[in-house]
Amino acid sequence: MKRSILILVLALSFSSCKKCKGEDPIARIVNNGTESVSVHIETSGGNTVNINNILSGQTSEDKSFAAGQVDFTISIGNQTNVNTSVVMVDCWEYEIVVDANNNVTSVPHDRNE
Repeated sequence: MKRSILILVLALSFSSCKKCKGEDPIARIVNNGTESVSVHIETSGGNTVNINNILSGQTSEDKSFAAGQVDFTISIGNQTNVNTSVVMVDCWEYEIVVDANNNVTSVPHDRNE
């Protein structure tokens, strides 16, 4: 009996340490490139979120969207450079980083760490 109470107390203490509890994923653009950057995010439910015209040297505000299969269209300047589909998970944030050569990478972070 004492062992089960101890296990219960430990389990509750670990679960209460989470910073994020089932919150939608978020994304932001970090533009270190030479042109403005825009991202069109379309969720599997058909909703869209746009992050538009982030100038060189700027970082966008965070935008949240539903978890699941997400289609990204990333435009640098007047050209669409990247079209990709990704499964996005609750409680994660994603930095869409454009480097000095206008290459695009994504850096995910678990908000519970």
